[in-house]
Amino acid sequence: MNPSKKPQQSFRLGANHLHAVLRVDQIRTDTLTQLVQHWAEPDARDEVIAALDELAAVMQGAAREGELDAAIEQVEDTAGMDTAQVEVPIPDSRRLHDELAAVMRRLDRFNPKRLTPAQPEGSAA
Repeated sequence: MNPSKKPQQSFRLGANHLHAVLRVDQIRTDTLTQLVQHWAEPDARDEVIAALDELAAVMQGAAREGELDAAIEQVEDTAGMDTAQVEVPIPDSRRLHDELAAVMRRLDRFNPKRLTPAQPEGSAA
């Protein structure tokens, strides 16, 4: 359950209580909208389809290092997609801060020394 007043843009505790989950539905909406807008242009449709086919081929096989990122970047470039970011107004920024602080309090119960997985116990963060 997500107790946020705005679950489509929120932080919550993960199911296992060992990680935070950031939900930002607007990024997915913007991504699909931008893809379909470019897809609707007859001259660009074949290029977008070719880039998506290439991405699908990479996903179905054993991708070499950087190959997946390159295929995704090709789709983004071909479809004229913007950077995946969302402007967050001050009230939502405060709400997200409070939500993340609540999640961190729970996470820190299991990691009071705030160690990262690669950090040895004797070193400082």
